[in-house]
Amino acid sequence: MLILSWNINGIRAVVKKGFTKFLENKKPDILGLQEVKIGDSHREKSAQGGPASGWDFCNNTEYWNSAKKPGYSGTMTLIKEKSQAQQLFIKHTTGLNIEKFDDEGRTQTLEFKDFYFVNCYFPNTRDDLSRLTFKQDFNDAFLKYIKKLDKKKPVIAVGDYNVAHEPIDIARPEPNEGNAGYTNEERAWMSQFTQAGFIDTFRHLHPKKVQYSWWSFRAAARARNVGWRIDYVLVSKRFVNKIKKSFIWDEIVGSDHCPVGIEIDL
Repeated sequence: MLILSWNINGIRAVVKKGFTKFLENKKPDILGLQEVKIGDSHREKSAQGGPASGWDFCNNTEYWNSAKKPGYSGTMTLIKEKSQAQQLFIKHTTGLNIEKFDDEGRTQTLEFKDFYFVNCYFPNTRDDLSRLTFKQDFNDAFLKYIKKLDKKKPVIAVGDYNVAHEPIDIARPEPNEGNAGYTNEERAWMSQFTQAGFIDTFRHLHPKKVQYSWWSFRAAARARNVGWRIDYVLVSKRFVNKIKKSFIWDEIVGSDHCPVGIEIDL
């Protein structure tokens, strides 16, 4: 089973950049998308006309969690029809039951027979770190939520975590110390997550591999590979033996992020 995560930086933008072809070629069983940047009413209006408007999701079932603020944040998960994932699917829920977080459409949980799939877009602390406290509160609530799920069945938690965990995960660690996404507080929380029994699948299978999932649009950062690894697939420790591959598809364009994912064998 192929499971992917991708911050697409706007669904309307990515459908103009070959998203349908990406789905046709890669055929993910489950795809978690972050930063869809569209409200429910705008989405319904934009989708009118079906494939002709570019909204062809290739026979995938859509599950949305848009932010209340138009054009901001939001998540979506696709499940391939007539797939093993669809056969194992039970239900879809949204949020953490905390209004200030849920209004931003940051979290989706899809329950399957053998695991929970949690798709999450973590807050950005902003350049002035004005949202650091907000993010810390979100992180605490998210970890509490994931641990509760984990008591019932294993968890696969994917998304844009908006933090580079270790120096190997960022092209220029020293100049970025203390900057948004590389503060001591954010990195320490990421360590809390892994210490709580959730495994960073990419680093688990590739302990020394240098590869990034996000590049600034400025200064030709992607062309020069001056990037950050801030997109993750974490799984419950007892689920690690199901992971056959963990990867970053940095050759795929369409956003300032690239897809990351795993292959599992149930």
